[in-house]
Amino acid sequence: MNRRKAIGAMFTAAAVSSVLRPGRLLAQETGTKAMAAEGNTIYLHPARGADTNSGAKDNPLRTLAEAARRVNQSNGPGAMTIVLSEGIYAVGETTLLKPERRSFSKTERLTIRAEVLPDDPEWNTGSMPTLIHTMPIPPTWNGRPDPLGGAADGMMIETSHVTIQGLKILGLPVVETPKPGLIRRLYGISRLRRDLEDLEIAQCLFAGDEVTNPNHVSIIANGNGVNVHHCIFRGMKISVVYWTGGSGGHAMRNCICDGVYGSGVWTAGIKEDFDYSNNIVINGNYVWTYQGGASALADAGGRGGRQAAPPQAKQQERIHYRVVDSFFANNRRLTGSGTGARLEYQDIDSSFLEMVGTKVTDQSVVLERDQTKRNYLHPVAGSEAAKIGAGLFLKPTV
Repeated sequence: MNRRKAIGAMFTAAAVSSVLRPGRLLAQETGTKAMAAEGNTIYLHPARGADTNSGAKDNPLRTLAEAARRVNQSNGPGAMTIVLSEGIYAVGETTLLKPERRSFSKTERLTIRAEVLPDDPEWNTGSMPTLIHTMPIPPTWNGRPDPLGGAADGMMIETSHVTIQGLKILGLPVVETPKPGLIRRLYGISRLRRDLEDLEIAQCLFAGDEVTNPNHVSIIANGNGVNVHHCIFRGMKISVVYWTGGSGGHAMRNCICDGVYGSGVWTAGIKEDFDYSNNIVINGNYVWTYQGGASALADAGGRGGRQAAPPQAKQQERIHYRVVDSFFANNRRLTGSGTGARLEYQDIDSSFLEMVGTKVTDQSVVLERDQTKRNYLHPVAGSEAAKIGAGLFLKPTV
């Protein structure tokens, strides 16, 4: 081999090494301006991706967990985006988002999103990347022994300024209660640190089935600024838990909760600035679960264990919330109180909710069942419920 060929071989080997080196983005290895633009974007494809790939669009990763590891080990400023192509992703381990040498801001965010979003012209009802959870359930919850039999987290968010958009998130194919007293649980998206802020979850479909893939809680979040909008929750036990007493800046807007057999929303003593508007809750158990902030903190036991709630927690005056331009139909009860995964509910007076332009009815709502239509699983076009503007679309559908 002559000198020129030897040098060329050296550069080829270095390039291959940079592509395959775990935990590094390709742009960080090459240093080129062209790659740097893509270096802050990591692509996934469930069929042709591999976790030894670079994560570039034409060299995608396979799993969300590996994409998270790349984010966690990345350096430098600026936003980062994880883009998921259409297809089915088996989630075999928790996706832990905990960057060590990078922070985000409101304008330079960490975003996990579908490649094609519902408002894009090429989107159809099968375009959503679908996450089905396949991990084993440990006998713990977040590192602590769990008396109910253990729980798994789909995504664990341990940084501020995160957006999750356009995904379909399914449950875990287990029997949730195989023995009396056991509740083996999946938490789809968790944020358990109380010092975090600004979590946006938009245009996602959360679905579960008690028999085939129970989905215990779609979203459970501590801290401030949890903004859930334009999502569908179907067949869940609980849709969203706002879990830090005294926290603020929260919102739940333009969401559909259908057949939620626990509660459509769970508030644990959050501030009264909660923006709850343009939501549809139908065919469920409770529309709203109220829990005091002190009770919620005791219920968490710090992070996972369970302790008795302080006696004064039950005696505190309930915080007042406005329910704006929403539609509640064919639910068993409007409001209840409860603690813990066992859903130890009791009916409570709903006077802490101020209904503003909101309809409560025993009548059912007809949903679109034609899978070829863009408004599949939304109220049928032209109906009273459809006028609320809830569902996956930021722009009204035609």
